[in-house]
Amino acid sequence: MPAPRTRPAAALVLVSALAALGLGPAAAPAAAATVPTGAGSYSDTRPAGTSGPTTNTGAPVTPKVTAAAQGKPVPTNDWWSSLAFQRYGDNPYSTPMYGHPLTYQAVAGGLELGYPTTPAIVGDGRQYEFAHKADLTLGLTGLNSPDTKADAWSDWTVTPYWSDGARTLRTTIGHGMPFVYAKGTGGDARITTATAPAVFADQGNVLGITVAGHHYALFAPSGTDWNVSGSSITAGLGGKDYFSVAVLPSTDALATYRKYAYSFVTGSTVNWSYDAGTVRATYTLTTEAKEGTERGTLQALYRHQWLNTTDPLTPYTYVSPRGTMKVRESASFTTGQKAAATLPGLPGSGVDTARLRGYLNEVANSADPFSGAVDTYWTGKALGKLAQLVPLADQIGETALRDKLLGQIKGRLQEWFTAGGANEFSYDTAWKTLTGYPASYGSDTELNDHYFHYGYYVYAAAIVAQYDAGWAADSAWGAMVKTLVRDTANPSRTDTAFPFLRGFDVYAGHSWASGHQGFAAGNNQESSSESTNLSAALVLWGSATGNTQLRDLGTYLLTTEGEAIAQYWFDADQQVFPGAFQHDTAGMVWGSGAAYATWWTANPEEIHGINVLPVTGGSLHLGGHKDAVRRNIAEMERENPGPAVEWRDILWEFQSFADPVAAKAKWDAGNAGYTPEAGESKAHTYHWLTALDALGAPDATVTGSIPTSAVFTKGTTRTYVAHNHGSTARTVTFSDGKSLSVPARSTASGTGVGGTDPDPDPEPSTGNTFQLRTGGTLTTATGATAGSDTVLSAQGGNHDGAPNRPTVYEARGVNGTLKAGGSTAFRLQIDAGTAVGLGQQARISYDLTGDGTFERTETYHYFATDPVTGWEEYAQSRGLKSATGTLGNLTGGTVRLEIWSAIGNGDSRVQTGTDRSVVVIPFD
Repeated sequence: MPAPRTRPAAALVLVSALAALGLGPAAAPAAAATVPTGAGSYSDTRPAGTSGPTTNTGAPVTPKVTAAAQGKPVPTNDWWSSLAFQRYGDNPYSTPMYGHPLTYQAVAGGLELGYPTTPAIVGDGRQYEFAHKADLTLGLTGLNSPDTKADAWSDWTVTPYWSDGARTLRTTIGHGMPFVYAKGTGGDARITTATAPAVFADQGNVLGITVAGHHYALFAPSGTDWNVSGSSITAGLGGKDYFSVAVLPSTDALATYRKYAYSFVTGSTVNWSYDAGTVRATYTLTTEAKEGTERGTLQALYRHQWLNTTDPLTPYTYVSPRGTMKVRESASFTTGQKAAATLPGLPGSGVDTARLRGYLNEVANSADPFSGAVDTYWTGKALGKLAQLVPLADQIGETALRDKLLGQIKGRLQEWFTAGGANEFSYDTAWKTLTGYPASYGSDTELNDHYFHYGYYVYAAAIVAQYDAGWAADSAWGAMVKTLVRDTANPSRTDTAFPFLRGFDVYAGHSWASGHQGFAAGNNQESSSESTNLSAALVLWGSATGNTQLRDLGTYLLTTEGEAIAQYWFDADQQVFPGAFQHDTAGMVWGSGAAYATWWTANPEEIHGINVLPVTGGSLHLGGHKDAVRRNIAEMERENPGPAVEWRDILWEFQSFADPVAAKAKWDAGNAGYTPEAGESKAHTYHWLTALDALGAPDATVTGSIPTSAVFTKGTTRTYVAHNHGSTARTVTFSDGKSLSVPARSTASGTGVGGTDPDPDPEPSTGNTFQLRTGGTLTTATGATAGSDTVLSAQGGNHDGAPNRPTVYEARGVNGTLKAGGSTAFRLQIDAGTAVGLGQQARISYDLTGDGTFERTETYHYFATDPVTGWEEYAQSRGLKSATGTLGNLTGGTVRLEIWSAIGNGDSRVQTGTDRSVVVIPFD
């Protein structure tokens, strides 16, 4: 290895502002060539002959931001990044940006707005798109700006800026925002429409117009007036500097939208948490009142959000490439999901030790375990392949083989984690990013794919940390691992060296691959599974090093993106893809839609496999929608035609998430004559398929009390698995009441002890009396064993009438005819133990058609429990506190029960599995 480049004496200044997050220094050094980081280092100058970010013609480019934003880490790889990353020399504004429901494009005269509602099927039927088409342009009279710059940004909003010397314009736009908020000086507000507008409401400073079949409302300051002249609409601002525009779901929504027209959004923030198998996230907009005192707002939720919130939604909806968006009348909403499982490896159930040993030796003793890889991506895949084998070797007692694999991983990581050699990481002070050289796939010139590449490094490092805590210490190589995390998935918004969550779009629910977003179709992501590979790596690294913040971040990212993948890549509920798009999967998701394609081939195997690899213990979320897996495999075999050939191992493993016996049979018939995919090995594929053949498919209906736990079901038998990274034994509890004792630094599996319910997710049957089941289900089935669920503490707060961390039960697919004069009844057995001053509250909601909108919500007065151990009965006789909406017949509907602590400072329990805790609905 060549000698490292030296640094000037006393040039290194490190700031430890992120010590609390355990991510190391918060700022890059002021002047240095090599930056020591633990035992490793990176450079702040690129290796000779390499390039950083450029235009498409190769000209170097720096962030296109205003003076106010200079020096701040720019969030590349976002839905709006073309505002700041000028990929094309002749376009200093932006390419189309897909905020949903609105689309945008910056031009010299201001901001184009569109609301595409009709998909086009293009590319021989292989792609659907809701392409940007301007309905109107928001600007100022006379504005002719030479460029548009990014002035400010937050978690999912951005403020573009225009100035031509005489006029300035700022607009704030974002995901889920039906409003555009504008501030301008030097000219009147001006709206230019693509065609002559039809005016449906003229209220002086409020104007309702229809353009191309889409309804918009224009809001100028009070006391002003909009003037329409052909396709030009103007309003003097009356000495003010603000106005706004909203796309309306219907003309009759004008009054509701007018209420919030002057409550300007100033920022957006997500806050997440993980607790005992549940991930919660609260999405909040900050606002300021330009007129009056109203500080609320309206926001449209994507499908993956409204499926997982109990917050009330309005009847208003929008069309989007991600299916129906539903509108909430509030500045915040909260989602709750069962956490996605992550394991460092599957248990070795059914595995032939000798056979596995042979396969492991083939890899560990090969002439080049890295298969000639030199760049960040292919090196990463090789690291990932080796990392998957370490727990398998350990599992069968092959400690020498395990340590050899660990040594190979450490050696290659340490080469990359040391500046000055053939491989190194280099920090770009302008773009605030860390790029590995040799780079690949535009990771240098376009800032593409950092999270794809580096996720493998973090995953491999996490496996090393599981066996060698000293290697993972900050003083050793852990500091470099954390620097890669800061580049790709930084949880800090105050870090001055790297942006917050570079690749992950918290509102869209998934990551974006392109650093510059410079496409007419917006940004894109092909291999969503390589994004979740980083998330799983964070879970494992955080667990192995005791960093619960990174562990919980990884769990939030994995759980959120897992749901987004199911809905937007696999169309799991068949409610997202347009009917004319005749495919069951998308290889790529774009801002404007999705495509049955990959970047490099039209071969069906790769299209269907690219969102599966690498298959790891972080891939188990793919088993949450088994019908989607089956549709996917069936289409691949139709399109191929025939079974997989090139990526057979990846697709066998994919099938195992739904039908492990069939997948194992394919391995048995075809394992002799194939070449593993570059990130796979016969050792891992054999172990994976054999284990799931014995255990059954992943069961996402049951969660464990730590992120590194999972459940598998074969027939009527559940197997519980958990890995304990800690130094002492622990008991892991599961949501169906079972528990598992796990020794220190070990994986354990078994059928569990205790528990009450062999089936926490039974299908609703006939009748109108529903029992509660541990696992979150309401069912008319009887004959279960009594158990209980925890009702979480109110933590000293007052949540009377507002669900807070509720315990939720649902029955789906319910049909029934409303009884004339009938009403809801319930009785719930509650026990607060000896805790004083607790009160539990219930809400029952009805979604009449199962479309996610609850037409009727009933909240009952809370029940004050006594401090004596034993069940007490809470019933509807406590009285109705509030109700919204009306009941009607149920057609494939959903009935939801929420129980939470309205007051108090302690947990309580609700009984499940008996006819003493039931909900009775007023239906025949």
